[in-house]
Amino acid sequence: MATLLIIDDDSTVRDILQDLLSATHECHTADRAEQAIEYLQIETYDVIVTDISMPGLGGFELLKLIKENHPATPVIIISGQLELDEEAFTGLGAFAFFSKPLVLHEVEDAITRAIAYHQKMGEQIRSES
Repeated sequence: MATLLIIDDDSTVRDILQDLLSATHECHTADRAEQAIEYLQIETYDVIVTDISMPGLGGFELLKLIKENHPATPVIIISGQLELDEEAFTGLGAFAFFSKPLVLHEVEDAITRAIAYHQKMGEQIRSES
């Protein structure tokens, strides 16, 4: 069972994703980036799903911190800002990008691919050690 971290200041989005994914994965949720950073100091996640626009520290900064400290952990970006460019996020290391309203089966498929990617990266790291 994979462990996911879902970060969004919108409780409806967090609840929908948690309901969708908790049957097959362990899901932790955070309502802001600062809370997520606290979780990341004590827990390792297979996939992180985060909103970009949140009060306080935003998703861009959070993505950079995750990539610096947990480079093998895939990050899936979700955003209600339609004008944002997917290439900007993937260029910073995001695994995937989705605009709100979310198409849930597409997000679920991306999470499945991200889990497989994370497992492969873990195997590579272990074989190199």
